Amino acid sequence: MGKVMAKTNLKEKKIISKASLEVVDDSAIKTTSYSDINLKKWKDYSHIKTDTLWEFPSRLKEGGHSNEYHGNYIPQIAQQVYERYTKKGDIVLDLFFGSGTSGIEAVNMGRRCIGVELKDDLAESVSEKFSAKQLVTDVNIICADSASELATEKIKARLEIMGSQKAQLLMLHPPYDDIIKFSDKKEDLSNCATTEEFYDLFEKVAKNGYDLLDKGRFACLIIGDKYANSQHIPLGFECMARMNKIGFITKAIIIKDMQGNERAKGKTANLWRYRALAGGFYIFKHEYVMIFQKL
Repeated sequence: MGKVMAKTNLKEKKIISKASLEVVDDSAIKTTSYSDINLKKWKDYSHIKTDTLWEFPSRLKEGGHSNEYHGNYIPQIAQQVYERYTKKGDIVLDLFFGSGTSGIEAVNMGRRCIGVELKDDLAESVSEKFSAKQLVTDVNIICADSASELATEKIKARLEIMGSQKAQLLMLHPPYDDIIKFSDKKEDLSNCATTEEFYDLFEKVAKNGYDLLDKGRFACLIIGDKYANSQHIPLGFECMARMNKIGFITKAIIIKDMQGNERAKGKTANLWRYRALAGGFYIFKHEYVMIFQKL
């Protein structure tokens, strides 16, 4: 009798095992360790950009996004980067949180986010964009100086609450040196006395991000250059060099067309054209989206 029951159980196990294999066909799915993109169906992802020139006709304003804060990056960048370099449930760490683009898109795309913002009034107003539940489960906003040890400790505490030791994607959208003054705080990168000081402070923030990022995962730097003292200052490439210095490798340098994404630029187009002709320079129509990886 015992032998008969054993044979029956064995048959049942085989049936269950066979049924499970039929439900989950692993041969139809092929993903990387950092993305949900199914490489077996790569033709289905035509919306994902794989070239180094990004053109968006206008800033996305749906899905909770707005353009009330000068200097925020467009949501389409987050959409592209998140789908390429994160899985659902992954944690995005944004050390220049600003008006919350990274957090809003994390919620929209089933990711989570920790954002660090220096200005306490901005951190408070941005929190109103999220529900009380989202501020517990999906988005954590920290008011602190991203270059400080205090910010690092607060991020570690939030990561622990979220069930992770490290973040899975780092987003960096710093001020473009002193082009726009965001606050009167001395810790604000837009208030650095010199561009060299800006680079040094940016490096401290990037190093904190590097230490808080999982190995093998990616970082995205959004930055543009500037003109000063009758010369082009390559902020983007120097910040890239600082990223490499702390251990990141560069994976891509993307040129993003800014036309249609800026505020009030068209109103002064003729003035800038005159200045360009008189000063011998060219008018910026692009910024950089630089992708790095922590090995």
